[in-house]
Amino acid sequence: MPGPLSHIRVLDLSRVLAGPWAAQNLADLGAEVIKIERPGAGDDTRGWGPPWMKDGAGKDSSESAYFLSVNRNKKSVTLDISRPEGQKIARELALKSQVLIENYKVGTLKRYGLDFDSIKKENPGLIYCSVTGFGQDGPYAPRPGYDFIFQGMGGLMSITGERDGQPGAGPQKVGIAITDVLTGMYASVAILAAITHRERTGQGQYIDAALLDTMVAFNANQIVSYLCSGKIPVRWGNAHPQVVPYEVFPTADGHIILAIGNDGQFERFCEVADAAALAQEPRFKTMSQRIIHRGELIPLLTEIMRTRSKREWIELLEAAAVPCGPINNMKEVFEDPQVRHRQLRVDMPHPLGGVAPVVASPMRLSETPVEYRLAPPTLGQHNEEVLRDLLGKSDAEIARLRAAGIV
Repeated sequence: MPGPLSHIRVLDLSRVLAGPWAAQNLADLGAEVIKIERPGAGDDTRGWGPPWMKDGAGKDSSESAYFLSVNRNKKSVTLDISRPEGQKIARELALKSQVLIENYKVGTLKRYGLDFDSIKKENPGLIYCSVTGFGQDGPYAPRPGYDFIFQGMGGLMSITGERDGQPGAGPQKVGIAITDVLTGMYASVAILAAITHRERTGQGQYIDAALLDTMVAFNANQIVSYLCSGKIPVRWGNAHPQVVPYEVFPTADGHIILAIGNDGQFERFCEVADAAALAQEPRFKTMSQRIIHRGELIPLLTEIMRTRSKREWIELLEAAAVPCGPINNMKEVFEDPQVRHRQLRVDMPHPLGGVAPVVASPMRLSETPVEYRLAPPTLGQHNEEVLRDLLGKSDAEIARLRAAGIV
């Protein structure tokens, strides 16, 4: 069964993470994605190694793990769009596409005749998605921006990290570039909505996706709580302001998460922990009292949790229907039986030999499932295919373009 977007062609002029993430989502759903890269260099992330993918001989290749993570199911075409002839080819590709994704600085592509207003004159159905740090307008629009900056500016770091007064207190960023990933996800949703609109009306449209907007929106309930109360949210580390106990605890051989959401769960926990009297203690009997007496309860639980191993606690607590979980490193993630069952690792045969290991898409569709058609491409792997088959260029013309450094 062809993918739900198998009728869509995407011209991907984006680099690094947010734009490529959006394009990969569309590619996973069946779209033909043509990724435009700089001749000789390619997407910046091609050089973001080590680590590198292993080739068929088990040696490091030139393909970075970072690039592999967001570029499967795409075709790579090298094109110098800073030169008029490269710009002409890019426009030809845009006229044969339904979607264009780019993440250049505001105004850059207008100089090349590759902006939305220029292209839509000939392709009025084009869906054009621009991904920038601050959006297309406003006092900060010309600025470059990076995930770390937006985690700070957008408020996330003010509520992430250990709470004041505790060891290691202070703001922390999330361990991945979450602003980029989320912007890519929002961009994907917006593009899908625009495709639906196009199929009803024939009209394309412009999508202005900004990393700052995404991060502010992501703070959701914390921001609305502030807007309603006027009280500025603070960092709670691994604890929860309204649920106790709901945090990380040390065990005899590591740490686990204990997430007790109601009084019944707390009572069952205390039985498993051989501390049944604790559940009847007036200071801890109800959630409200546990919140008030958090400072007294948590040290007691910390000592109790140290008496058994991670595995012992998880087996006992799961049997008693007390919510808990391990804190896995990445090796342990892929050793987990549920992760194995869900086949969340996918090994894709790669043109350089060996396999490109990627993480499975979480989109599970019953009738049009995600397919892993193309391994993340080598630089310019699809030049001839796209230029000859899509644009009708001759072998001699392609050779001339290559010799001139256009492709």
